[in-house]
Amino acid sequence: MSSTIEQLKARFSQAFVAAFGAELADTDPILVPASNPKFGDYQSNAPLSLTKKLGQPPRAIAEQIVQQLNVSDFCAPPIIAGPGFINLTLKPEYLAAQLRSMQAGERLGIEPVKQPQKVVVDFSSPNIAKEMHVGHLRSTIIGDSVARTLEFRGHDVLRLNHVGDWGTQFGMLITYLREACPEALTTSNALELGDLVAFYKRAKQRFDEDEAFKEASRQEVVRLQAGAEDSVRAWQLLCEQSRQEFQTIYDRLDIHLTERGESFYNPLLAAVVEDLDRLRLLVEDQGAKCVFLEGFTNKEGQPLPLIVQKSDGGYNYATTDLAALRYRIQQDEANRIIYVTDAGQSNHFAQFFQVAKRAGWIPENVEVVHVPFGLVQGEDGKRLKTRSGDTIRLKDLLDEAIVRARADSETRLQEEEREETEEFKANVAEVVGISAVKYADLSQNRNSNYIFSFNKMLDLKGNTAPYMLYAYARIQSISRKGGIDFQNLGSDVEILLQSDFELVLAKHLLQLGEVLATVEQDLLPNRLCQYLYELSQKFNQFYENCDVLKAEERSRTSRLALCDLTARTLKLGLSLLGISVLERM
Repeated sequence: MSSTIEQLKARFSQAFVAAFGAELADTDPILVPASNPKFGDYQSNAPLSLTKKLGQPPRAIAEQIVQQLNVSDFCAPPIIAGPGFINLTLKPEYLAAQLRSMQAGERLGIEPVKQPQKVVVDFSSPNIAKEMHVGHLRSTIIGDSVARTLEFRGHDVLRLNHVGDWGTQFGMLITYLREACPEALTTSNALELGDLVAFYKRAKQRFDEDEAFKEASRQEVVRLQAGAEDSVRAWQLLCEQSRQEFQTIYDRLDIHLTERGESFYNPLLAAVVEDLDRLRLLVEDQGAKCVFLEGFTNKEGQPLPLIVQKSDGGYNYATTDLAALRYRIQQDEANRIIYVTDAGQSNHFAQFFQVAKRAGWIPENVEVVHVPFGLVQGEDGKRLKTRSGDTIRLKDLLDEAIVRARADSETRLQEEEREETEEFKANVAEVVGISAVKYADLSQNRNSNYIFSFNKMLDLKGNTAPYMLYAYARIQSISRKGGIDFQNLGSDVEILLQSDFELVLAKHLLQLGEVLATVEQDLLPNRLCQYLYELSQKFNQFYENCDVLKAEERSRTSRLALCDLTARTLKLGLSLLGISVLERM
């Protein structure tokens, strides 16, 4: 089923050609939802944009377009308003037919894209020997939602976890553990990750204060890079220990990733430097090999270099990222490469993207995108931390969300004088707690910082996960109360859109495909959140003003179909945010 916007764009293109000639076939009709429902459903602003090109007043242009615009099969006659806006109102019978098409399939009438791409989404990316903390929250759940949306749209998505599993920190940690806990370097699970993190902090302190230890750590890195058997074995054990802990978090969040750490690209780093040198992009500066960047300067106003090989011969993040980019283009054959990291790394991405483009490594058919996001802040407006000033562990954050969700649920059950099993209460707390954390993050424009508040995110009112989950559960209660099996309504249900509340709900249901197409392009999951929130609101208004189970037969079945479509749309939309629904709360 083609979206309404797609159909309107095709009709406008035909009208432009008929009115003004073939050269205007690709003109953007500038279709937007009408600002006020009394003016219709969509508004075209094209006449205003064509004034200069055609040398005519916009209203005259609008009149010529309307004369040629054939939309009578699904719209009421177009109306010209103001200086030259074209207002369009969809016919109820068209809406009903679209809803029947939507109801007939699992994808709710949304067709996969006609030209699927191979897309790499690089997200989460914790560091080995460190615990995942609140700073990993946004990358992990934004990246997952982006991947889910692109997968649903029909793209072939490779979800990559570019973990920090290489570098000086391993030489430092292995050197320290040789003294403090040698069994951790030879035996699996000899340490908990929390203990490993504590050892890492002590090793870092020693590295900063003790020159002999620093030199020993550097020599350990050399041994590791040279493939010394005991060093490699120690490194593998440390990585595996961290992996197990990361996976516990990913399982709780229902996140699926393919790990491909920094170490994977080690064999490719020398070739990056050699090729940049061959292309005459490299400049040696104070012993380091650099590419000087256009548009980037230091405090003194001098050109800023991107270092790709340090003066001691070592490589850095930029070298690894360039190697990874080349691999993803050449070996993974990606058409679109998306990096989900905090906004503080924006300069880094702009810089190494520039180097790759100047080197000719990014073909015209490949898009590289940095998806930045702001900070998670405490209610004091500062970076979210524990009372002692430490970064909050992600595990602890999720645990507390579940505990608070359980307390809220217990209170509500007592007020309703309901008895539920322990299994029911534990499952509701888990789903609501995790969903609340995810939704609170995803519902914000990712470019902004946001205030983390358990009270707000667990509120049953407002733009929150509990509000969405409750709307879904409410529809399922209609099914139970009326003894209705929504699956047996059939795909040929007669849908009657007689009241304004039914019309408003129907029109909103049909916008899902347009919203997902927008998220696919701008990679802003908050647009989907806003759509689902408004859907829940419109459903509640419909339910409060239109009898469902008590309505006369034709209206009853039609309204049950609207309830079912709303529930299925909520379930699908929430699943693309990584949120599962509850049949009962």
